[in-house]
Amino acid sequence: MQPPDEPRETDYGDDVAATESRPASARVPADIAPRLKRAAIIGVVVLAVAFIGVSLDRYFKARAVARDTAAATGAPPPVDVIRAQAPGAVQRLVLPGQTAAWHTSTIYARVNGYVGKWFVDIGDKVQRGQVLALIETPDLDAQLAAAKAQLQAGAAQVQVRRAEAQLSRTTYERWRDSPQGVVSEQEREEKHADYDSAAARLKAAQADEALDLAHVNQYTALAQFKQVTAPFDGVITNRDIDIGNLVTAGSTSATTSLYVMTQNDPIRIFVDVPQSAAADLVDGSTQVQIQSGAGPGRDYSAKLTRTSDAINLQARTLRAEIDIPNPQHQLVPGMYLKVAFALPPKGLVQVPAAALLFRAKGPQVARVGADDRLSFQNVSIARDDGGMVELGSGVAPGDRLALNLSSQIADGEHVTARELDAHGTPAVAAAER
Repeated sequence: MQPPDEPRETDYGDDVAATESRPASARVPADIAPRLKRAAIIGVVVLAVAFIGVSLDRYFKARAVARDTAAATGAPPPVDVIRAQAPGAVQRLVLPGQTAAWHTSTIYARVNGYVGKWFVDIGDKVQRGQVLALIETPDLDAQLAAAKAQLQAGAAQVQVRRAEAQLSRTTYERWRDSPQGVVSEQEREEKHADYDSAAARLKAAQADEALDLAHVNQYTALAQFKQVTAPFDGVITNRDIDIGNLVTAGSTSATTSLYVMTQNDPIRIFVDVPQSAAADLVDGSTQVQIQSGAGPGRDYSAKLTRTSDAINLQARTLRAEIDIPNPQHQLVPGMYLKVAFALPPKGLVQVPAAALLFRAKGPQVARVGADDRLSFQNVSIARDDGGMVELGSGVAPGDRLALNLSSQIADGEHVTARELDAHGTPAVAAAER
């Protein structure tokens, strides 16, 4: 038997040489597999730890939310509480108002024609009688010329009839005064009839002349309206004409106005006062403070001028008017104003409107007792100005009342009261300030 083949040195040397001859990038370290396995295990462990951490964080957060929810559900509901205040000696009823011009005039054409010139524009201040525009009226001019010619013809006709009447009168007088027997009675009566006819023709001619004169006066008067003039001292607020525009006499819905002008000194201020405060307004006595809201120095003091003495059936309000001087024209028609009326108090206390509840039994308030429990109390409203309400019964000064109460809170329920001051600020925050 032959012995097993021993490794040949030449073969081993060839393998080593082949290995060494490979490029460095193609060489594979002998421990690469263990290192890859170890990296994979570490990655799995890191992912598992991260997953467990996220799960635990969600778990604890869910537990905290559930705990807080349970605590909130079991806690008394929070409510804002304000104390009822006694009304002052004078109550301010603040309402919106609107300015209106002392006089407002919409100017229309009085004659047919077209605009030849216009002299003023919007914003211009004009004086009474000032010419605003000129209207060219060729038709009217022709009618006036024809009327004047007709008047001249009528005057000539009167002269003719007057001469005829004069001749008839003298002829009749001669025949009338003639001796008896010289002329017949019939001829005398004919001359009398001729005289009467001539006198009648003269009167008819004079009447025609008067009619012709009336036509001339009519067209002359209309011709004066070719000049459009201002009816009073004021300001032009609108211009609806331009050169060459045709204009028609009249003020119907089919005609267009020429100008709109206003007189703003003095100026009127209109306010719609609620029915509840209407009885407290006294013409000439009630003090009024007016604020334009257009910058500093534009506050005005005045007195109530007049009221309509009638309640508007739709709005249940009383129209009040205040007239104030406006020499600097700081106020213009159509402005929004705040108008404060000084009125005597009518109720025992005043509370914010948010403290009122309107239920089947009528207006109520939710009183918060010393033990922070609610009790609903019927009240009567003495005056309501929108923001604050004066109550005539059911509440005493110093009572704690809940604001904006939820309909889910029942009578006798325990609440968490948060005190607010008169301005609606939390009492704690107000104390810190």
